[in-house]
Amino acid sequence: MADLSLPGQDGLSRSISETPPNHYILKIQSFSQLTKHKIDRYNSTDFEAGGYKWKLVLHPNGNKNKGISDHISVYLLIAESNSLVLGWQIRAIFRLFLLDQNKDTYLTLQDIAENGRRFHQMKPEWGFDKFIPHSVFNDSANGYLVNDTCVFGAEVYVCQEKLIGKGECLSMIKDAITYKNTWRVEFSSLTDECVDSQPFNAADQKWKIQLYPRGKGSGAGSYISLYLTLAEPENLPPASRIYAEFTLRILDQLNRNHYFGTANYWFSASHSTCGWPRFVSHGYFNLPTAGLLVKNTCLVEAEVIVHGMANGL
Repeated sequence: MADLSLPGQDGLSRSISETPPNHYILKIQSFSQLTKHKIDRYNSTDFEAGGYKWKLVLHPNGNKNKGISDHISVYLLIAESNSLVLGWQIRAIFRLFLLDQNKDTYLTLQDIAENGRRFHQMKPEWGFDKFIPHSVFNDSANGYLVNDTCVFGAEVYVCQEKLIGKGECLSMIKDAITYKNTWRVEFSSLTDECVDSQPFNAADQKWKIQLYPRGKGSGAGSYISLYLTLAEPENLPPASRIYAEFTLRILDQLNRNHYFGTANYWFSASHSTCGWPRFVSHGYFNLPTAGLLVKNTCLVEAEVIVHGMANGL
């Protein structure tokens, strides 16, 4: 193993600390599932330090834009930068952490640039392309990845430090279960702009299918719009997010040539719905040989796989 405790020659200082990060902790369970589900970049929820909001950014397979493939890349990103005044600039000194679970110490990386780094509109993110080699990280003897679980952290100092303890636990799900629900829709009885299916359960959450028979948004007037939505988004904590892969189908009742769309989405209380305003045109839907509408009835199916949950600590 390389001596990661010594100062590097790449503009950063590596050290070992017994003190946990003051501002943010990101615990990731089932870390290998990030690669399995091709999550190349993970942005944490916001945390506050020095009067500003920040995010911890993780590239588990390395930052492909920098040509990195044999290291984990980790960065600090200023959040909600579009809400800051025009021409904003923030200088910050920051440290990023990785817990050694065997020794209960933290590998700490800090940029050695004098007076910190300058965050601004064109450069809202700073960090380490080569935070730790995969070979070192993946060896459980080193303590960084144990039982497929790891813990990252961050400290940020902007002029005066403002301590607000906050964190997040990202849990990726191994061997995620596929949930299916079929909804029978009688089109002759539809008078509302939007109709909802009965709620159904998938991975401890309640979901609904939403159907707009006369279309919504760009699909208004010529398409059927179809969406998957959380049935009770108000019950989801603001910092919680659900990463789901889902398929919506209108079943072909004659030829089994089903009409479908598939997507991946981070569902949350503020972003609780995902789907297609132009799911299927009225012309094709009403075509007798298409089998989507038979005796004025269609069958809508939702297939939901929840791959991960991010919750505040």
